[in-house]
Amino acid sequence: MVETKNGLYIISTPIGNLEDITLRALSVLKNANIIVCENPKHSIKLLNKFGIKKKLFSLHDYDETNTIKKIEKHSNNSIIALISDAGSPLISDPGFKLVKHFINKKIYVTSVPGPSSVIASLQLSGLENNNFLFYGFVPKKSNLIQTLIEKFITSEQTGVFFISGDRLLNFLEKLSNVSKNMDIAVCKELTKLNENVFRGKVDKIVEKINNNELNTRGEFTIAVRNIDVLEKKVFNLDTEKQIKKLLEKFSLTEVVKIVHKLTNISKNKIYAEALRIKND
Repeated sequence: MVETKNGLYIISTPIGNLEDITLRALSVLKNANIIVCENPKHSIKLLNKFGIKKKLFSLHDYDETNTIKKIEKHSNNSIIALISDAGSPLISDPGFKLVKHFINKKIYVTSVPGPSSVIASLQLSGLENNNFLFYGFVPKKSNLIQTLIEKFITSEQTGVFFISGDRLLNFLEKLSNVSKNMDIAVCKELTKLNENVFRGKVDKIVEKINNNELNTRGEFTIAVRNIDVLEKKVFNLDTEKQIKKLLEKFSLTEVVKIVHKLTNISKNKIYAEALRIKND
């Protein structure tokens, strides 16, 4: 077993299923002198399951500086673990100032990767995810939601959002008002026994909520792709030249795959254009 040296360890913890904890995460937590966590009452459940008893320090966005002061005297000669309530610390969770403090002091900092609701939602969404943007939590104020939507609808990438159930319908209705042609995956209870992923056009998901087919209690991770933006993409001269050159070396099917990966233009459109160029 590799020796755990002094420093700060940013540890991902399960997002629902406690069995998703990694062996390395458990090893570091067992060897840690201090565990910095978002909510001790929540983290203690995970630690108790694996028989880990350590000194806990709570960390919140509004008092990170205060927590840093509390653990300052331990920073040079201790193994300090940073965990959040679920998933990866710092990803829409506190910890940035703490990590920056350790980096500035040139103290060893490393990541212990593991469960992530962002990655899990993309994997389960059925949406293209070679390129994606993570927007974090959807804001509460209506004007900020509108600004967020305006930013997202111009993107060709899949967007991932965190949102609480009491605001889910409002957000989806706003998206639907902008465009009905958005593919969406609404993920709930990821990795748990009651895991559910609702996939479809945004207006159909809104219908499910209104028909009580989708329980909006709890927290959700949603992945959205704006098809309108992709379908507005047109072939420019460079893309046509690229297709022509690729056809000299690859089959029609291979060309479609290559150009789609490079441009995000729909495969059907690329196929039609490539077939036209091939037959000219």
